[in-house]
Amino acid sequence: MFVKKFMNEYTKYLNKIVKVIIDRPLGSKHPIHDLVYSLNYGYVPNTSAPDKEEIDAYILGVSEPLTDFTGECIAIIHRLDDDDDKLVIAPKGETYTNEQIKSLTDFQEKYFKSKIVRVK
Repeated sequence: MFVKKFMNEYTKYLNKIVKVIIDRPLGSKHPIHDLVYSLNYGYVPNTSAPDKEEIDAYILGVSEPLTDFTGECIAIIHRLDDDDDKLVIAPKGETYTNEQIKSLTDFQEKYFKSKIVRVK
């Protein structure tokens, strides 16, 4: 079931313009864990992820706290040991290598085994 959900609900966003509502702005603290967000982090409204929440997204390329952001989905962080994959959103036309994405999201992703998915 998860693989089907991943294929249908996540990959359709790759290389598309996506609006994200930021509920954890750059510099904010996680409400439960000892974690500070080094990126703006939020969700895509009116979507559904396997964790019963909306699909989460990291925002790259913006160095100030935001309340919302519209940008291009350049990758998906597919968690291999958790069902809560993440979209990676950047300003249109900006590119990042897989290594840069891993480095920028490591503050949270270091706790999970994952791979970066892109359109081939």
